Formats: sequence, structure tokens, C-alpha cells
Amino acid sequence: MQKPTLVQVKTEDGLTLPGLLYEAKKSKKAMINLHGNGSYSTFYHDDQMPEFAETLDKAGISLLMFNNRGAHYIKKLHIEKKGKAVERKRYGMAYEIIKECVYDIEAAIAFLEKQGYTEFYLIGFSTGANKICVYDHYKPKNKIAKYILAGGGDDTGLYSQELGKDIFLRLVKEAKQKIDQGKGEDIICELLPDEIFSYQGFYDIANADGDYNTFPFLEAMGKAKLSTKPLFRYFNAITKPTLVVYGGKDEYQYGDIPRVVNILKEQQPTLTYNIIKDADHGFSEKQKDLAKLVVKWIN
Repeated sequence: MQKPTLVQVKTEDGLTLPGLLYEAKKSKKAMINLHGNGSYSTFYHDDQMPEFAETLDKAGISLLMFNNRGAHYIKKLHIEKKGKAVERKRYGMAYEIIKECVYDIEAAIAFLEKQGYTEFYLIGFSTGANKICVYDHYKPKNKIAKYILAGGGDDTGLYSQELGKDIFLRLVKEAKQKIDQGKGEDIICELLPDEIFSYQGFYDIANADGDYNTFPFLEAMGKAKLSTKPLFRYFNAITKPTLVVYGGKDEYQYGDIPRVVNILKEQQPTLTYNIIKDADHGFSEKQKDLAKLVVKWIN
């Protein structure tokens, strides 16, 4: 396998996002990796993603890993117009609006097309899986051949449990008010130091009727009532070939991985489902097992 090349992915709305391209020789097939939220960065990872890339390489599939606008908790990025920086704005998980993933994914596809690739697969880890559902909703006629949803989570339900329903709902209401007042980028001091969120970032992730809430497992289990809109509506709309995979020891799935997977099977019985034994949420030390599963399914 060749060493990865440092690349830049430029979005339609003016961001330049750094990435690594692991190129398989004479390949026209490429997989785009969508990382999760929080402190994640393509350039600071402690798992075995190179093993994932190596397994794909042997199957003739290149891998593009890049920092989407949700990388890090807070990251300032330049917005460019006509090749000139016109504004410096805060991004990262604290400010992220999940719908904007459409810009990032479309930019990744456009970049790969310029490199000569013609067939694309999209894999999303954690929040990346949620983003695939959101992307498919807003861009159903896209150029991706197959999706892989790896460890998609119920952040809305988890935050409601962590904060307690009363505090959670109060903060959701306050966040909407702050956004309407033009103060959406203010940090929610009440959540510090455990959580770093602007009002707009928190509202996007905590609004049960918003785009982010694609895997409302807590509600499906009957342990909460947060949404007014149909549950799993974005997930249910997926028509492309899709592999859904979870780690058998995923620490963010309410302690019941089989039940979570069965909930999704009930929603979309024609998709492919798999649980990787002993894998955690990030598939740490199980990247090669995941890659072998993905390659076998793609082929």
C-alpha cells in the first residue's frame, strides 16, 4: 500500500478541508470516510485506520479520510470566495449544523472525480452514520453506489438521559430562543466543562424533530417521548444498498446491541446488518475485521 497523500477538499460554501488519500493502484473505486463528532480529527487517531485502508487497498479500493467541518470541538476555518479569504468563522462540534454535511460530502465526491474515480462508497462512523442518512434525505439522487452505517447513535436520547429530561427540554427551549435572538454562537456556560456547545450546535443535536435525530433508539424502546415527527424517517427513506454494522460492545447503545439492531431491521428489513463481536463504538482494534466485512459485502 502506498503512503497516504495529503489533500485538500474544497466545499461549495468556501471551506478548505484537509484530508489523507490512500490510493489503490489503477483503481477507479474510492471510499469516503465520514468521522464522528467531538474531538475527532483525521490527523489525530489512535485506532487502526491504516489497517482499514490496507484491506481496502488489497481489494482495489482507495480511501479518502478528511476532516469535515465537525472535526475538533472548536476549530476556526477561513471562508473563501473567488480564491480569497473573506471571513474566519468557528466550526467544530460546538457549532456544527448536521445538514451542512451535504457540502462536505459533495466536495469529497467532486475531489475524487477530478482524480479519475468513477465509483464511490460512503462509510460513516458514529455521527458519520447519521450524516449519511441526512445526506440521503437532502440529496437522494447522488453519486454514491453504496452506504455503510457504522455505529450510528442516538445522541438526542443520550443527552436527554445525561442531563435529565427537565433540564434537557429547558436547554432546548433556551437554545431556540438564543438562536432567534441572533446569539446562536454563544457558548452554553451551564454545560461547561463537561460539554462544549454553542446554542446552535446544541439545538441541532438535541432538537428531537430536527435532522440530527436519525436513530431515536431510546424512544423506540419506549423509554422517552421527545419527537412529534415519525421516528427513523430519514433512515427509512434510504433505497441504496446499505450495510449497517455495530460493535458488539458499543458503549453508546444503551447496553443492548441486539435490540438496537433489531429495531433497525424492523424499520428496513431489506438492508444488510452485522454485529462485530467484541468491537467497541469506534471499532478499535477491530478495523481489519470491519474492513474485511465491508469488502466482502461490496463485492
